[in-house]
Amino acid sequence: MVVSTPNGIEHPPLLVLLSDGELHSGEWLAKELRQTRAAVWKGVQRLRAAGIEVNALARRGYRLANRVELLDARRIRAELTEECRAHLHHLELLFEVDSTNTRLLSSPPPAPGTADVCVSELQYAGRGRLGRRWIAPFGGGIALSLGWTCSDVVRTLPALSLGVGVAVSRALTRAGAQGISLKWPNDIWFRDRKVGGVLIELRAESGGPAHVVIGVGINVSLPEQARREIEAGGVAVAAAADACATAPSRNLVAGAILDELLSMLVRYERFGFSAFRDEWTALDGLKDRPALVTVGGTSIFGVARGVDSDGALLLETKERLQRFVSGEASLRLSVGDA
Repeated sequence: MVVSTPNGIEHPPLLVLLSDGELHSGEWLAKELRQTRAAVWKGVQRLRAAGIEVNALARRGYRLANRVELLDARRIRAELTEECRAHLHHLELLFEVDSTNTRLLSSPPPAPGTADVCVSELQYAGRGRLGRRWIAPFGGGIALSLGWTCSDVVRTLPALSLGVGVAVSRALTRAGAQGISLKWPNDIWFRDRKVGGVLIELRAESGGPAHVVIGVGINVSLPEQARREIEAGGVAVAAAADACATAPSRNLVAGAILDELLSMLVRYERFGFSAFRDEWTALDGLKDRPALVTVGGTSIFGVARGVDSDGALLLETKERLQRFVSGEASLRLSVGDA
């Protein structure tokens, strides 16, 4: 029997009081928490140690650098259709974790046709593709991983990240975003800038089903300082809020992503990538544009020509049309001659 458990995050009470972004005196916080002002100060230090920016104003009090919408299990589930709720086995919301992907990979796989999901406010060892570190300022993004059991790994995995990209783009559209595009094979884009990414990992026994974990990291909003820090590493970054008339709710975005992922996985298992290829092509942010593919240190210039029926990248060079599989190649927009 499929069970959707009512887990919710136990946020630090001090963080809950500060989440409105308003200035609160130490005396008021101490009274609300039934603590001493010294205990409040220690609580502030713990939040800072976790990477949460808390400003202190002399003789006035404390406030978060930015107002934060804390994650809420009930609000996330409210975005799920009845059909998708039937496929959700377990939803775990955490305040802090090393990596949501790692947590699910270390757990037993869910029964076929059901999903285990982990969402966390903070990740201190979040990973991106090719081992890159995923940076997500507190309260500004979504770190979500979904565990699924695949019976046919050979057919399912090659283009799964493309199906995930379609699902995430649908979710962001539900949240009010316009102009979202996809970059093969794992990136979510807005105006050629990275809004988020997908990381798929698996654990499989020879000849048996595979435990596949789909990790999705999305910038919902980004303070200017965080943008500068991320872009200092060479990544042109954006947030879902940049594509929306008004900043979207984090809980709405998380719930919509979960709903669209579950819906996509059920359909993907039946029909494969063919059910999503046309939609992915319409969202392809590099189609018919100069691109650079890197394989094992070798750079190949050409024009991106979309993907084939298996989700492999097609690159037209001066010599011929070449095909690249996601696990072996990386792709970026080229400003040079194709």
